[in-house]
Amino acid sequence: MGQPADYDQMLAELAQADVVLFGEQHNDVMAHWLELQVAKDLLRLKKPGQLVLGLEMFERDVQPLVAQYTAGTLADTAFERQARPWPNYATDYRPLLLFARQNKVPVVGTNVPRPFAQAVARGSLKALDKLPAVDRALLAPLPLKVDYELPGYKNMAAMFGGDGKAHGGGAQNIIQAQALKDATMAHFIRASCQNGQTLLHLNGSYHSDRHDGIVAYLRQYAPKLRVKTLSVVSQEQLQQARQGAGESG
Repeated sequence: MGQPADYDQMLAELAQADVVLFGEQHNDVMAHWLELQVAKDLLRLKKPGQLVLGLEMFERDVQPLVAQYTAGTLADTAFERQARPWPNYATDYRPLLLFARQNKVPVVGTNVPRPFAQAVARGSLKALDKLPAVDRALLAPLPLKVDYELPGYKNMAAMFGGDGKAHGGGAQNIIQAQALKDATMAHFIRASCQNGQTLLHLNGSYHSDRHDGIVAYLRQYAPKLRVKTLSVVSQEQLQQARQGAGESG
């Protein structure tokens, strides 16, 4: 890692993928600029109707609003009032939605609604056992299997002072909430990607670095999908760029 890459060659490879997971730092303005550029260039390489945009930044229960907005049937003010956009939406994500609207690119919000993730963080996945069907439709299929040996989840456990599975409670619940996000995004990515399409998905890099997180659940749900990952990092010295991102066949 840390070696120069040819942008055009990278684009050609991304255009052949079914899913491209673009891992960002949410406050990195250069990453947001690059996301829009990659979306524009993939659109140029793909046939009409073959590009789909997926966003961690919108939760599944506001998908009807996302669809209405990108179709041009919902005003900015109403969308921003009802869709719970992130604080940096206006500068960092609105340009992507406008690009999608102008070019008739479907947009899919993929994230789990926050109250469900919070419930799991407080009370484990058991908090979802009695959800009605209307709520379950907003989540990955339940019951959810969590692989605590995935590097990302092991790192989370270490941040909480040990093995998340063994300690139970706090650390395990936080990992389960993270897994619910990863699995839900993977589930709706798979459901939204048709043959011949490339779905460009924007998410925090922790959800796709090391080819775990979302990628692990995509392998479980749809092992034949061709998945590529990108990860944008801030680095003062290019020669010391850290490892972590790459591509998954």
